[in-house]
Amino acid sequence: MQTPLVSILIPFKNTKNFITNCLTSIIQQSYTHWELLIVDDHSTDGSFDIVEHFASKDPRFKLFKNDGQGIIDALRLAFQHSTGELITRMDSDDIMRPNKIEVLAHQLLTFGKKHVALGQVHYFAEDGIKAGYKSYETWLNALTEKGTNYSEIYKECVIPSPCWMIHREDLIACDAFNPNRYPEDYDLAFRFYKHDFKCIPCDVVLHEWRDYSYRTSRTHVHYAENHFIDLKLNYFLELDYNHNKTLVVWGAGKKGKTIAKALTTLNIPFEWICDNPKKIGKDIYGTLLKPFKALESITSPQSIITVANKTEQKVILEYMNSLKLKAIEDYVFFC
Repeated sequence: MQTPLVSILIPFKNTKNFITNCLTSIIQQSYTHWELLIVDDHSTDGSFDIVEHFASKDPRFKLFKNDGQGIIDALRLAFQHSTGELITRMDSDDIMRPNKIEVLAHQLLTFGKKHVALGQVHYFAEDGIKAGYKSYETWLNALTEKGTNYSEIYKECVIPSPCWMIHREDLIACDAFNPNRYPEDYDLAFRFYKHDFKCIPCDVVLHEWRDYSYRTSRTHVHYAENHFIDLKLNYFLELDYNHNKTLVVWGAGKKGKTIAKALTTLNIPFEWICDNPKKIGKDIYGTLLKPFKALESITSPQSIITVANKTEQKVILEYMNSLKLKAIEDYVFFC
């Protein structure tokens, strides 16, 4: 097997309690031809000293201090100093399984450029994993096992942020970490999708994904729900919206109203469907809400489904199938 240099990019901030386990898991990788570009994003808890100690003992470590602010600036700095043919990202509070880099590198060498190597993930936490995270893990791994990640890209981020690998020139082709858009991992997943980089199927768990109450993705405003909705809608309108079809919004809850208001502001015409008898027939933002069955009278519909209830989603999916409508082309789930 060829052994090209793999650049591992890690931004870190105040992860003193976890970073030793993270770095140890990297040192213990079965694939040894790597470099670690690790950037301190203004830590105040002593985690920089821990990384500095590791770096003093292993020349593959390259430690920097973020001259900007936040994860995106840190990733840019790390990538700027990287030299590897293959690029991967890691989170400083997580743990690599011993064969992670080997498996991901082998996938890319087997399938070639314009591919993204992925691994399955396992959430863990000291106080147990919440049902929502376990559900996300199951859903994400099922997509990764088949390499069908993009099929549900508008639901949630389909590329595990700390468990992908890509050829350097492909990352550059999709503008690497230059866009200043959060959530940055979801934005990158959409750019992989935009450039038609194929997801390589993987049936192996390669990454231990730590959850805790003060994780950045749980607490920072950049990862608030409104950022996700804006990102999804912007990419949908750019990549998959068919101007020759009639756009239909499903659901009049918070997400549905947010999307309807955005479409109204953009002067994009749409029909609006919901299953709430109290809302059907009402005019909101200048659009009349109609019952589900109204879809059958709409010519060439393309639906954005914002209904979050899993049982109702199954009913909607069965309804779409009965009308022989196709995912992405005719409908997308936004949750």
